[in-house]
Amino acid sequence: MPHSAPPFTLPRWVDPEAAFLHVFATGGDAFWLDAGREAPTGWSWMGSGRLDDASAPLQRDAAPAGGPTDDSGPFRGGWVGWRSYEGRDAWLRVAALVAFDHARRRVHVFGDADLAARVAGAPPPVTVGAAEPRGMASGRVEPERYADLIGACRERIREGDAYQLCLTTRFTVPGRHDAVAVFRRLRQASASHHAGLIRIGGTTLVSSSPERFLEVRDGRVHTHPIKGTRPRSTDPDRDRALAEHLRADPKEQAENVMIVDLMRNDLSRVCDPSTVGVDRLLEVETYPTVHQLLSEVSGRLVPGTTIGGLLDAAFPAGSMTGAPKQSAMHILAGLEGEERGIYSGAFGWIGDDGAADLAMVIRSVVVEQDAAWVGAGGGITWRSVAASEVAEVGIKARAPLAALGAEVPPGW
Repeated sequence: MPHSAPPFTLPRWVDPEAAFLHVFATGGDAFWLDAGREAPTGWSWMGSGRLDDASAPLQRDAAPAGGPTDDSGPFRGGWVGWRSYEGRDAWLRVAALVAFDHARRRVHVFGDADLAARVAGAPPPVTVGAAEPRGMASGRVEPERYADLIGACRERIREGDAYQLCLTTRFTVPGRHDAVAVFRRLRQASASHHAGLIRIGGTTLVSSSPERFLEVRDGRVHTHPIKGTRPRSTDPDRDRALAEHLRADPKEQAENVMIVDLMRNDLSRVCDPSTVGVDRLLEVETYPTVHQLLSEVSGRLVPGTTIGGLLDAAFPAGSMTGAPKQSAMHILAGLEGEERGIYSGAFGWIGDDGAADLAMVIRSVVVEQDAAWVGAGGGITWRSVAASEVAEVGIKARAPLAALGAEVPPGW
């Protein structure tokens, strides 16, 4: 689908959930990149496509200055997919695309008139039912073993091999799962500005990610590392206290700043070094189930940089490895003992014009033919307390597992 094809602009707003269920929920490879339920701003995109040569989107020159000037959105055709933590890519070449402008309440359909009519005629969605109870998820390791691995991380930090290590684990829920229903439940309980569902072959990624990894637009790249998490409270005073404790915690501040410095270094490989800077530092963002400590780093890309070249410089994200990156990855591979797969990777879109918007695969569910699994972890520093780090893993895994009808195992 050429990105220059003019869209059909519908005469009225259509709920993205209704449109996806009516047009794309069943069938082949499809995607829904979601700005969140009742989002007042931002864009959602959905559509269908076919699996493409994984290298095709990576060969695009990163978007130069002077991007689109009309109101049909920054993504008007290209690829949607993911890259696993180990660097394996799966990208759909977009064949049909629907763009939802939440701020202007407009819907643009890149496709034929029949597609526009189907989207416009989408009936209101029936409320998604509760998940079938599945009991306790199965943890890759027990909480006691994870605590031992935290101790091993601290020992490597004491020896000077790393400053921070993002230690992860996995929870599995066997059986068949309706990935679309799982996503609907997850966005209902834990909406996010960079949520998504991507179905490629027999694997579906369902995510409520709060972390924007790389945004490429107008000749610049932005990254938004998150380090630091606190649970929400239903008591307003307690909730504010939790957010303030996160903002002021020296350990969380140090962890976040380490990754900010790492990302500054990564971006300096493909940006004019004099343009790499910190746009935001140690800001608390609040989501339905957690508070997060976020920063933002950006730089102006060197002309001729490709999307693949940018990913070579910045992937995997430092927030999912630790620092220094290569040493951290080597240590973690030995401690974790198994591949992470899609979890800890990135997903989103890459445009025909070289623009891109990729989020981190966190707060996510990977649904396969006979099981679904959730990855979770946290950054370990010398000042980490094992009990707190174990509890943080449980906090992060709880909402995705609940969307599957499963519970976090005892001890997390």
